[in-house]
Amino acid sequence: MSTLKIKDAAGKETGDFEIQDAWLERAKGEQAVKDSVVAFMAGLRSGTASTKTRGMVSGGGAKPFRQKGTGRARQGSSRAPQYRGGGIVFGPQPRSYDKKVNKKVEKLALRRAFTDRLDENEVILVERIADVCDGEKNEPKTKKMIAFLKAIEAGDSVLILDDDVDTSVQLASRNLPFVYAMSASSVNPYMMMYFKKVVITKAGLEALGARLA
Repeated sequence: MSTLKIKDAAGKETGDFEIQDAWLERAKGEQAVKDSVVAFMAGLRSGTASTKTRGMVSGGGAKPFRQKGTGRARQGSSRAPQYRGGGIVFGPQPRSYDKKVNKKVEKLALRRAFTDRLDENEVILVERIADVCDGEKNEPKTKKMIAFLKAIEAGDSVLILDDDVDTSVQLASRNLPFVYAMSASSVNPYMMMYFKKVVITKAGLEALGARLA
């Protein structure tokens, strides 16, 4: 069973959190992580590339020259693929790039990705985040988020996970190019592996553990 140090907003350790063995996977899952990441990135593709076939190009209704007597090969349309301005042969058409990943494979991939980040000491556990960002006046400020990340030594490439992401956290982090906040219930292996550090609240880790177990 692994343990994580719990930090407060000032970066001081306030206790330990035991991570159950059911949340971890070290023996397998590398291929599952790859399949999940490939599927996620494929789903981001718009698939809107489109070319016109000879039937879609306007014009070309009349023969470019008569059938016989010219010594040239017979042609029925000036919009055939060999002509400039003609249709495209086997060009891309709108399509979906979605790839299916089974739920068990996705769960295995997330468990393995979380385990790898944990073994690399890239997971930082904190008590709360929302109070740090809004403060007494309930004003989310980017400088408060920067100070918080600096205090806990998270760096500038951070994935923030919470049980239920507060609006103040999203507002305070949205101007930071490599800081992204999301709920632990919707995180995927790609997001888990993309950022250099993973900052997760105690409630967020419990929610993530419920998914991994």
